[in-house]
Amino acid sequence: MLLLQQMIVLFIYILIGYGAARKGVMDETFSKKISWIVVNAANPALTISAVVNGDGTIKGEELILTAVAAFVILGGMVLLSLVMPFLFCVKRKHQGVYRLMSAFNNIGFMGYPVIAAVYGQEALLYAAIFSMLFNVLMYTYGIWTVQEKGSGGIELGKIFNIGVIGSLIAIVIYLAGIPTPEFFNTTMAGLSGLTAPLSMMVIGISLTSIRLKELFTDIRLLLYSLTKLLVLPVLVMLVIVRVIENEMLCGVCMIMVATPAASMTAMLAQQYADEESAKLAAKGVALTTLLSVVTIPIVSAVVF
Repeated sequence: MLLLQQMIVLFIYILIGYGAARKGVMDETFSKKISWIVVNAANPALTISAVVNGDGTIKGEELILTAVAAFVILGGMVLLSLVMPFLFCVKRKHQGVYRLMSAFNNIGFMGYPVIAAVYGQEALLYAAIFSMLFNVLMYTYGIWTVQEKGSGGIELGKIFNIGVIGSLIAIVIYLAGIPTPEFFNTTMAGLSGLTAPLSMMVIGISLTSIRLKELFTDIRLLLYSLTKLLVLPVLVMLVIVRVIENEMLCGVCMIMVATPAASMTAMLAQQYADEESAKLAAKGVALTTLLSVVTIPIVSAVVF
């Protein structure tokens, strides 16, 4: 019930962004500026705040278990992404987009806010491990799989970005027990509170560039989205809950596999693929995001 309530809250934020954009109060330029704040300030602060303002403790062996879980889950998603386009008979020129959507979920814009609200600040330390590996894969495999032949190389320099730096700072502070001043803790807490509403409003703004009717008339994309958001997360989690005893880690894993396609999917497709593929990626992100408001609580209810 708590998860369903949180998804309703996020959906309301999406509606506010969508409504404001339709009224002309916000536009794509404004959205990009807000995205910059979320990516470079609010989201990293959310991870750090979990450490400096959290009450719980995570043992070293649990962090190792989390790292193993992240490697297995994200690595498995990459392997699965190689198969998904063939399962849905995707055209060759669109296979890169489907691989990208299959391999990467929206663990930043949607995953972090949901985890913080449902499982508490402490759970974000688990999520930070996933986030670091996610960034490495996104800027290596992600770019490789969607780019057109001869369109450029893998941008290794972007792997070490502000999100990874924030995760590293949080883990170092936690493991070393570094004391932080109260003003720093308050600042991190304040910035972290911006993540959920701003990130969801950005998603809402992006929906105005797509005809909602188009999302639900693309049968292949709709079937793919339901498989990605319902079938696969349930199957994966039925295995995970039998292997991992830590309930909080299981909850984090569930959010990691049940969240919609990463917003970076559309951004990378826009930069490295053709216009048609970029539009398909935007539709995929929008459709999976809308559906996830319903599917994530369903996955949670089935698994737990």
